[in-house]
Amino acid sequence: MKNIYFILVLSTIIGCNNPVKTSTKMDTKIVIAHRGASGYLPEHTMEAKAMAYAMKPDYLEQDLVLSKDDVPMVIHDIELDDVTDVAQKYPNRKREDGRFYVIDFTFDELQQLNVTERFNPKTGKQFYPNRFPKGKGNFKLHSLQQEIEFIQGLNTSTGNNIGIYPEIKNPAFHHKNGKDIAKITLQILSDYGYTTKKDKCIFQCFDAKELERVRKELKSDLFLVQLIEFPEEANNLDYYARYANGIGPWYKQILDKKTGDKWIFTSLVDDAHKLGLKVHPYTFRADQLDEFSSFDEMMQVLFFEANIDGGFTDFPDKMVEFLAKK
Repeated sequence: MKNIYFILVLSTIIGCNNPVKTSTKMDTKIVIAHRGASGYLPEHTMEAKAMAYAMKPDYLEQDLVLSKDDVPMVIHDIELDDVTDVAQKYPNRKREDGRFYVIDFTFDELQQLNVTERFNPKTGKQFYPNRFPKGKGNFKLHSLQQEIEFIQGLNTSTGNNIGIYPEIKNPAFHHKNGKDIAKITLQILSDYGYTTKKDKCIFQCFDAKELERVRKELKSDLFLVQLIEFPEEANNLDYYARYANGIGPWYKQILDKKTGDKWIFTSLVDDAHKLGLKVHPYTFRADQLDEFSSFDEMMQVLFFEANIDGGFTDFPDKMVEFLAKK
């Protein structure tokens, strides 16, 4: 735990000049810390969440995958081998496809792994070369319960009201393996006081049938966001609006083309807004700009020209600072 307290103190210093956000309304532009402060520290580690918290975003994101003993683990993928040393610790536990799966390990076993910056498990090459050095530090996996208690504890001690933004990963895979990740996650959220749209919790998923099930069969009254991966899914907004409160598209689905200095946008944001859906695109990365000359330009174009309602970012400090000036 030594790393967590060090990073929290460090990030409090970094974030002390940022304004405290007190509004919990959904009519303001919101900042979602994507996997924590993942531009600075290994994604989804408690240290990355501590640093992100001190940057004062509106929400911290939690990607969730079940362990063998049904503990929701905060990790982006159902596999372990691109962010941990599982191949070294448990070399004989891979499946026929050569991958190591979270669902094959108990919570206690997962706690033995070291977490590192994301890398290609075949080549060992770090995915973002200029981020935290691969293999350095002492980072661990943690559960949804542990992260909620961490965030709620900091809300109490600091007086902030930072929310959570959980995503259940690959529910079809979990069902195939005899596990109901949606039901388990919703029960935990309820146990910690997240049950309605008024609570500081947004629940997201890429699987439309599962998210609809969350609303209709599992009777959740949380604020639901339908994640969108493919452009053709934008044609389903009427269907999504029957159960969801917002959409989370890839930001490039909002961009059409650039004419001179002006961007032309697809109709996605306008169409969603007409149906009462909020739009929270992913992912704003200061070290992966592609179409933009600067991170400020990216934020200006998407937040204020395309009129999105919030954004997922690996660099929450930069987005908080930018929006505070507007």
